[in-house]
Amino acid sequence: MANALVSIQILPTTPGGESVIPYVDRAIDIIKSAGVPYRVAPLETTMEGELTHLLDVVRQMNEAMTEMGCASVISQIKIYYNPENGASMGRLLEKYPDGQ
Repeated sequence: MANALVSIQILPTTPGGESVIPYVDRAIDIIKSAGVPYRVAPLETTMEGELTHLLDVVRQMNEAMTEMGCASVISQIKIYYNPENGASMGRLLEKYPDGQ
């Protein structure tokens, strides 16, 4: 059972002021390859899993931005941690499964 939800908004300082879209796409690819449930939203992406694993995914995302040539990265993160009862996007979204 997952014990955490981690939402992240990644804001890379792109080389030459390039669009952030390819960088955000790369960050989402890292989430996909992590094999955790996730949900992309307009301003952030939420992942579900074990806290230590999700924090490692965040680390990988930040490192990927600098490997792509970004001088710096801001990552705004929200963490919901519930080791006793578990954490579930589905449970928190029961009333609003389609976001409305």
